[in-house]
Amino acid sequence: MERVASIMYLYPGNQEEYKKRHDELWPEMKEALKAHGANNYSIFLEVETDTLFAYVEVEDKIAYDKIAETEICQKWWEYMAPIMKSNPDNSPVAVDLKEVLYLA
Repeated sequence: MERVASIMYLYPGNQEEYKKRHDELWPEMKEALKAHGANNYSIFLEVETDTLFAYVEVEDKIAYDKIAETEICQKWWEYMAPIMKSNPDNSPVAVDLKEVLYLA
């Protein structure tokens, strides 16, 4: 199991909308995440800066990254792009974090 962490960025004023959209996460998106090996997926919000911290455990990072090629993921990115910093392909601007401590 690989642990993957990243940070992403909301546009100001979108904290409640971001939470709402994730509370109503599309079943097809949940299925795609699971199908690509995602487990124990959490996203946390730093309220003062609109910064998101995402953590997910994956069976295989290369297989997990292929979710980006799916139609449902690309549709989700398009849906989320108006409320968060996004790349030209609508994927969220994300900074991968390097693990420096793991205490089991």
